[in-house]
Amino acid sequence: MRKIVYSVAMSLDGYVAGPNGEADWITMDPEIDFPALFARFDTVLMGRKTYEQVKAMGGGEAMPGVTSIIASRTLKSEDCPGATVIGDGLTDWVGELRAGSGKDIWLFGGGVLFRSLLDAGLVDEVSVAVMPVLLGGGVPLVAAGNRAKLRLTGNKPYRSGGVSLEYAVDPGRP
Repeated sequence: MRKIVYSVAMSLDGYVAGPNGEADWITMDPEIDFPALFARFDTVLMGRKTYEQVKAMGGGEAMPGVTSIIASRTLKSEDCPGATVIGDGLTDWVGELRAGSGKDIWLFGGGVLFRSLLDAGLVDEVSVAVMPVLLGGGVPLVAAGNRAKLRLTGNKPYRSGGVSLEYAVDPGRP
């Protein structure tokens, strides 16, 4: 079974984006092996807000060899060239995607989509790159919801001051 991995950068005070959605505080540490990280995934799953922010920064086009899925009740397929838009029935659709063949699935973006899939028992791992910055506000790592228990599976500090933390989601959460 494919794993769904919430892989995200976070400020030390728990935000994945600044108050205006900005991500200029995220440092691209040269010690991180980005090609190896990206090679793990053949599918990226993001919500509407993340997709719109990526598109506004000049991205949003389909990545070669990667299936892009946008979770949105308002966007239409014609709004997202090269991507699949899923509205209603998201958890059923993601459950089927997870059970299919292929590489792992990168859950990318803000905490609302992450929380809905976590609460549905569809997130397997949480990978957080903690950046050495305090934002004081913004988009939190996770939206309010049920408690989830995690088990640390790896960590790596970087000379830049960032720390990579890897967790498995405990399926027997409280």
